[in-house]
Amino acid sequence: MKWKKFGKIFDPTRHKLSNNCVEFAQSPQALVFDDYVRIYFSTREKDKTGKYLSHISFIDIDKKFKNIINVSSDTVIELGNLGCYDEHGIFPLNILRDSNKILGYIGGWNRRVSVQTDGSIGLAVSNDQGLTFKRIGDGPVLTSSLHEPFMMGDPFVQMYDGIYHMWYIYGTQWIEASKEKEPQRVYKIGHATSHNGISWQKEGRQLIADKLNFNECQALPTVIKVKNKYHMLFCYRQATDFRKNRERSYRIGYAFSKDLKEWTRDDDTVGIDVSEDDWDCDMLCYPHVFRCDGKIYLLYNGNEFGRFGFGLAILEDVEN
Repeated sequence: MKWKKFGKIFDPTRHKLSNNCVEFAQSPQALVFDDYVRIYFSTREKDKTGKYLSHISFIDIDKKFKNIINVSSDTVIELGNLGCYDEHGIFPLNILRDSNKILGYIGGWNRRVSVQTDGSIGLAVSNDQGLTFKRIGDGPVLTSSLHEPFMMGDPFVQMYDGIYHMWYIYGTQWIEASKEKEPQRVYKIGHATSHNGISWQKEGRQLIADKLNFNECQALPTVIKVKNKYHMLFCYRQATDFRKNRERSYRIGYAFSKDLKEWTRDDDTVGIDVSEDDWDCDMLCYPHVFRCDGKIYLLYNGNEFGRFGFGLAILEDVEN
């Protein structure tokens, strides 16, 4: 693949966001309209104890991706109720047009005691063209199971041949390292299918091979079909010492498949990497691919996990 960077297109610190959020625009997700593109993202508020809550906001931007038309000022989706899987945050909200409906798959998380967080995946529906979303219920549609024991998240849903396909991440272990104050999670990419978008059948295996080591963390899968082949972008990093060490932080990985079953990892041909300097020189993370007016674009975050916004790239070429 060959991507051309447009640079950073949104900085949350320069706009007034809903829910008293002042920083972070993480995991951008696109919804294309006739005259503009709506980009949802997760931002952060500090609660009364000083801990973060993750909220969903959005911007509307023109199709040249230069002029921001609107920034959401109202709550897009409420956080989950007391004790629910998404009580403390949504990261991300993955958007899918489905006939006359707009679905929002919730990457919800809540705090734990012995470890930082746990998470599951839920579903919400919008009846006002994506301005707001309402859950179909307080519980998740995909959650932990026998061999995927915790930390379900990062849903990305597409329909192929009448079947809903969801790529997601699941936790495999928590590890304790001397350099870390708290246990650190390890997670991999999984896959599930559904006939109605609500009841899901997990494939039950790690989809993408590890590159770094057994404790490699894989996140935010996003898939698009081009030239009779399925292309997946995702981000990956070391399990520890990744927050400020650029050599161990997130990069974007790549895999391809001809049948949505067997995936071949080939990071060397992903076609995008960190810049020499500027806002994305230390890390690339949380990719999202989408089509707009016949072209393919990539949204992604840079340094500090999207603290100061997200950027855009356009696909110039894809081999084979």
